[in-house]
Amino acid sequence: MLGFAAAVFFLLITPGPGVLSTAGVGAGFGFRPGSRYILGLFLGTNLVALAVVSGLGALILADPRVRTVLFAASFCYLTYLAFRIAFAGARLAFIEKARPPGVGGGVVLQLFNPKAYAVNTALFTGFAFLPGQYFLEVGLKFLIINAIWIPIHFGWLWAGVTIHRLDLSERVHRIINIAMAVSMMTVVVLAVVLQS
Repeated sequence: MLGFAAAVFFLLITPGPGVLSTAGVGAGFGFRPGSRYILGLFLGTNLVALAVVSGLGALILADPRVRTVLFAASFCYLTYLAFRIAFAGARLAFIEKARPPGVGGGVVLQLFNPKAYAVNTALFTGFAFLPGQYFLEVGLKFLIINAIWIPIHFGWLWAGVTIHRLDLSERVHRIINIAMAVSMMTVVVLAVVLQS
């Protein structure tokens, strides 16, 4: 179980669309709107986990045409977000809207986030620690994942809010934006490679 918890920690803390966008929302809109966005990400990631555990994700993705369409939509959406981050100029927030993305935006991001599917598939299909007690193991995995997921995402939100308050130069803002975008595109490219 400790090996599983360590895997959860390292898979979740690495930069991906969820945590990077959380930092971006924190930097652009502050803690309270960022918390609503995290609620959406939380709901979305648990929906993805339920789809993986129930086999619904595998059933839907068994049709190569559906898988190709969903993967293309995911790739396009995440690439779009990465470009918005990279070209946000001196602003750390990648979102140019007057309003923060909210709960719905978080849910949608997770449903299009290839890292969410890859991480949940790896965690729920691997790391067996209660052989013969599938339902208990799945329930414990949900508890462990969420117990680690919540503080990690609030940590990224705090980082975004803190960076915004630091009054950094435009050059440093641009460097941070580009680093966030490159990190997000790395996740997208890895998903493409794993999909192939």
